[in-house]
This record gives sequence, C-alpha cells and structure tokens, in this order.
Amino acid sequence: MTLPYASQPAPVTPPSGAARPRLTFIGTGYLGATYAICYAELGYEVIGFDVDVDKIEKLGKGEVPFHEPGLDEMLRRNLAAGRLRFTTSYQETADFGDVHFICVGTPQRASGLGADLTYVEASVSNLAQHLSRKALIVGKSTVPVGTAEWVEQLVAKHARPELAVEVAWSPEFLQEGFAVDDVMRPNRIVVATKTEWSNSLLHAAHKGVFDLAATEDREVPVVSTDFATAELVKVAANSFLATKISFINAMAEVCEVAGGDITQLARALGYDPRIGNRFLQSGVGFGGGCLPKDIRAFQARAQELGAGEALRFLHEVDLINLRRRQRVLNLAAGLLGRKFGPAGPDLSGARIAVLGATFKPNSDDVRDAPALAVAAMLSRAGAAVHVYDPQGMENAKRALPEVEYAKSMVDAVTDADLVCVLTEWAEFRNADPVALGEVAATKLVVDGRNCLDATAWKSAGWTLRALGRPTV
Repeated sequence: MTLPYASQPAPVTPPSGAARPRLTFIGTGYLGATYAICYAELGYEVIGFDVDVDKIEKLGKGEVPFHEPGLDEMLRRNLAAGRLRFTTSYQETADFGDVHFICVGTPQRASGLGADLTYVEASVSNLAQHLSRKALIVGKSTVPVGTAEWVEQLVAKHARPELAVEVAWSPEFLQEGFAVDDVMRPNRIVVATKTEWSNSLLHAAHKGVFDLAATEDREVPVVSTDFATAELVKVAANSFLATKISFINAMAEVCEVAGGDITQLARALGYDPRIGNRFLQSGVGFGGGCLPKDIRAFQARAQELGAGEALRFLHEVDLINLRRRQRVLNLAAGLLGRKFGPAGPDLSGARIAVLGATFKPNSDDVRDAPALAVAAMLSRAGAAVHVYDPQGMENAKRALPEVEYAKSMVDAVTDADLVCVLTEWAEFRNADPVALGEVAATKLVVDGRNCLDATAWKSAGWTLRALGRPTV
C-alpha cells in the first residue's frame, strides 16, 4: 500500500482548470527530458521547454538526444498520444503549466568549485515574467543550500504580485541507465512546501507515481521537509556515495602495497549489514555530470556558510578518485616495461586499446568520465590510443578528438600491445579472452573496473593487472 503523505492533503483544483495539473519541465537535458517523458507516460499533459532549438526539434521528432534504456519508445508513444510536446517558447510554457519543474544544469563554476546558477536564474526569471495566473515553481536541479529562498526572491521580483506564484522544492535522484524506473518507481520522494495549496498541488503532480505504486502493491516513502533539508538531501546522498567509492579505492591502494586482494576484501565488508555490498567495486573511480561537481560545490557552499571544516574530508574523497586515473597509467607503463621520467612514462610506439569511454555502462555520458580521462593521459604519454564504447562514441569524439576511435571491440584490440578495460559494459565483461588474444599483438590487459574473470583471462594466456589485486 502506498502512503504518499503523512496526512492526505485536500484535493486542489489546478489553476488551469484541468482535471490533473499540467506539468512543464524547464530544461530538457538528461533530467528534464526523462521526467517529461515519464510523466506523460503516467498520463499527465506535459510540455518540455529548452532554449536549445536543436534539442527541442529532435525531441519533437521522437529522438532522445542521449542514451537511456527504454526512453525512446516511450517518447514516441506519448508524442503520438498527444500528451507530450516540446517548445522553445517561455510564453507557451507559462500559459500551459500549473506546476513548472526547474531541471536545468548547475555546472561547476569556471572560476571555482561552486555551482553555477546562471541557468537557474535565467529559467526562473524568464518563466516568472511570462506567467498570467497562479502557478507552482518546483526546483528539481541539484543546487547549493539556500537556492530555494533565492528563487522565491526571483519570483517576487519578476512575477506579478497578484498572481501569488509559489515555490517548492523536490530534488531528483536519477541514476543514469536506470532513470525510467527511478522516475516512475522512485525509492523515495522528498518535498518541501510552505503552504497547504502548494503541498496539495505538488501531491497531485505526483499522484500518477503513487497510483502506479498502488497497482504494483509498493510503497513510495515521502519525506515532507523544509527548503534547506530538501536541498541538502541530494548533495548529501551524492557525497556519501562518493565517499563509499573512494573508501574502497583507498583500500585498493593499501591492498596493492600490502599484498591483499581488494575484491575479497570488498566481499567480506559487504556481508556486514551496516555497510552493504553496493558501490564497493574498486576501480578507476567515479565520474559523470553529478558526483564530481556536486561534492566540490557542497564543499564550496559549506565554506561560505562557515562549516567548511565539516566537509574537509570530501577534498580527500576527490583526490583519491583522481589518483585512480594516474594509477591506470602507472599499471600500463609497468606492463609495457616503460620507465617513468620526470614528466611521466614514455609510451611512444605502443598501441593501446581503451575499452570504454562513458563514465558508466548503459549511458552515453562522457562528462568527467575516468575512461576518457585515462585515454587522454595515455595519448599524452605518446601511445597510439584506440577507443571503443558501445554507446558513447559520438560524445567521446567531440570531447577527445585527438585519439583514434574503433568500430568495434575487436577492431580496437587488433594489433594492440595493451588492452585497458575502463568501463564495465557487459560486452567487455563477457568478452572471449581466447578470441581477443588471437588478434592482439601482446596479451597484456589492465582491468580498470575489476570486472573481468581473471582466471579465464589467465588461462587464455593474458597477463592481467587490476587495481587492488595481485598480478595474474
């Protein structure tokens, strides 16, 4: 049974007069487009807004501009049903919506560690001045604590006072590769509202999620809280996750010098119910568009608030993560018998296959991807690098044009002196080491994700080095 709120709020008529609130999602990047498509699937009338004309045109034609399993078919189905459309018009968006979700990016500032709120300010200010009736603006982007109160000030400045436009906050918790389920079957919903009206309208905006849960006999826990706590939940969750990943990678560093095996250590730790086994996979570290920039922005904001000492440990979490990339370069040089000079190893003349470009499997996202960062380091060291990724090739080519890109895994490995597995795609995990050994120049492999069957690769004649494990 689903218990969406501690006390069921009284029904509220949406300002548009529609039976269900009409929803808009401002920003149609990974976050906004996914939510827009999924909420249309739940039966809502939805508009997705963006200033990027090309992106809006693609979505309007039924093309998702990023890879997310299951989303393409869902987009086309809801466009055809007439529940979903996309626009670059603030006026159309303002006229349509009852609940406007802010889903724009909050990248790291070029001038420091903090979050750049330029897109938040632009979207809220432009939307507010086009509103002609009461509406609810809901923050969903990951932001520094205190942003919601600032958004209220922006609304007060740009919206007509008599409209009484309100602000609420409800952070997102999407995992790339699993985002459809994360939207439609969330493990929790966090909401921060200040009035009964906004609470009721936001509940109505989530009712499709609660109704689906009821039909599937699931519960969707809801945390009703204040603005500051709602803003902190996402960055706190990401910081905890990043810390757990960096912890096991720090243990891998110790295992390497002490002669231990990080995979066995992680397995033993994972049986402890206080710790659990998720995200205890040692490897080349975390990346993507969220964790790295979020932990840095969290540190910067804590410093501004006078609580910088409380988050000093996140600096070390970040450093551990970045060290993993250098460690792969070290392992590569060692396997190839290359010595380090003052500027690092000289890998001239070596052909290296890099399997993986995205920061995780089931995604085409290469933002701050460790795999692509390592490929760049190998290239700068003089190696001829050939990259292959099942989904991220086009994005990788734009981000790192100076390396070669292969048409397939076999193409990348052919004539390679060294293979580096840096994203744990199933295609790489399940690869046949005997077949790959027949096309590689030398049977040397760095397992940067501890995802390969070391015994099988050794039996096929490969020398394998993995982060935190003995040489096999």
